[in-house]
Amino acid sequence: MTGYFSDIAPLRFDPESDGLAFRHYDADRIVMGKPLKDHLRFAVAYWHSFVWDGSDPFGGGTFDRPWFPADSMELAKQRADNAFDMFQVLGAPYFCFHDHDVRPEGDSLTENHRRLNEIADVFEHKMEDTGVGLLWGTANLFTHRRFMSGAATNPDPDVFAWCASTVRACMDVTHRLNGENYVLWGGREGYETLLNTDLGQELDHMGRFLSMVVEYKHKIGFKGQILIEPKPQEPSKHQYDYDVATVYGFLKRFGLENEVRVNIEQGHAILAGHSFEHEIALAQTLGIFGSIDMNRNDYQSGWDTDQFPNNVPEVALAYYEILKGGGLTQGGTNFDAKLRRQSLDADDLIAGHAGAMDVCARGFEAAAKMLADDALEQPRRERYAGWTNDAAQQMLKSDLASIAERAEADDLNPQPKSGRQEKLENIVNRYV
Repeated sequence: MTGYFSDIAPLRFDPESDGLAFRHYDADRIVMGKPLKDHLRFAVAYWHSFVWDGSDPFGGGTFDRPWFPADSMELAKQRADNAFDMFQVLGAPYFCFHDHDVRPEGDSLTENHRRLNEIADVFEHKMEDTGVGLLWGTANLFTHRRFMSGAATNPDPDVFAWCASTVRACMDVTHRLNGENYVLWGGREGYETLLNTDLGQELDHMGRFLSMVVEYKHKIGFKGQILIEPKPQEPSKHQYDYDVATVYGFLKRFGLENEVRVNIEQGHAILAGHSFEHEIALAQTLGIFGSIDMNRNDYQSGWDTDQFPNNVPEVALAYYEILKGGGLTQGGTNFDAKLRRQSLDADDLIAGHAGAMDVCARGFEAAAKMLADDALEQPRRERYAGWTNDAAQQMLKSDLASIAERAEADDLNPQPKSGRQEKLENIVNRYV
């Protein structure tokens, strides 16, 4: 290994280490019948790790990476070399990317596609050499000024066509690289004011675009999941894909609920006013759970700060809901997280991911133990036990008047029963 990470050895599982090492994540440890690495399916986000320069709304970049400013194919290939070096240091089985992350912007659609395929050639060889896989690919349809009024929802049909071409190219590359999912992140699919917006037309266009994506998936024989990533309020004031429930209603409207699933981000769940585990549980219940982006927000900022996870109880409750639904299958744990602007060094990038992988391992093992011990499910079954008798089940098949007449004839007077929330929170705390 030569390059930006050449002084950093591949990380080992060493609970006693004082240096860069995994203290909780033992990739080969068997939990619930298979290795942790196969449960957690970690992925590195190309954009935050290798594209972001440390800039914010009040100041320019603080990071000095040898592949910046990434405005040439030569630098793009250097970035790929270093990216795969980092994947090997971490032992990360997957990565994720947008087209905009891996190649510089060209002067035309044709040039963009040519450059993307040239980098895909590089990826193909590196993936074969290292065994690193592609969890998902996606298209960046939000950064360039052409997308300021949306992508599929743009009032300009030429932008809609540009997006169709770009998504097709990205799906082709994802398919070629054996990606396990394809994500549509609708960063600009929303509006600022109704004064200049035809909301109904934009939703119709968004629905038709997604239908075309599904049709193309089947045309090329792509076996991966198509995922939408719910995201509220930013950057658009009113996002059309606000949360899991909103996305499900959208999918139902266009008959896509059996074709498209969701990639849920912890930070977005919080911004939507939910907990991460709520969004996961709802997606599981609705049959549209696909994958997760694991990060956190600074709860004092009220913004999407994309920090590495460090809260074991939060992570445990998220993985608990994932395990209840059968675990991560084609999905995975993508670290859509970035360093703080003052964390300048190569080993900071490794430490951020390593600590996050440890937190996820601790949370996952706690979740698996809670599930195996029936620690939460037994109290839950007891709470709903009244619904297991025949009379209660028959009531669900009856009608309102009949139920009302029986309640009045029996002079029912039900008394409240404790939900025992504090006791259940104490149970969770014993595991985490």
